[in-house]
Parts: sequence; C-alpha cells; structure tokens
Amino acid sequence: MVAGGHRGGIPVSKEGVSRNFVESLVAVLGGNLAYFLLLPRLPESARHAPQSLDLGLMVDFAICIVALGCVRALSRRIFKA
Repeated sequence: MVAGGHRGGIPVSKEGVSRNFVESLVAVLGGNLAYFLLLPRLPESARHAPQSLDLGLMVDFAICIVALGCVRALSRRIFKA
C-alpha cells in the first residue's frame, strides 16, 4: 500500500481489508479444526508430519480453501456485499 490508502491507483478501504482478514482467519481456524477432527479417520499418507511438505499438508490446505469459500459465501449472503 502506498501513501493515501491506494494500491496501484485503486482505493482500498479499511473495512474491506478488515473483513478479508477476519474471513481468512475464521477459514484457517475452522479449516484446521476440521482437519484435526478428521485426522483419526484419514489414511496415514494423508496425515501431516511436522517440518515436511507432504500430502497431509496439501489436504489441510485444501480443507482451508474450501472453508474460505464457505466463509466468504456466507459473509456475502449475510452482508449483501
């Protein structure tokens, strides 16, 4: 962001940035909660091992992306934005 609250000539509202942050935070927390609740039912190969890039990390990421889509759809429906 540059001086004047513009990025690339497009105005950026603080409300929009705040909403995006909250939506992303809720999606990541909810997605990780869902992943950890599903963890006992996942095959061993789909479980994330700490400090590694593996299938489990991709499964966790995919769940968070789906959660973000759900949160944004719900947010738009609630706030009619």
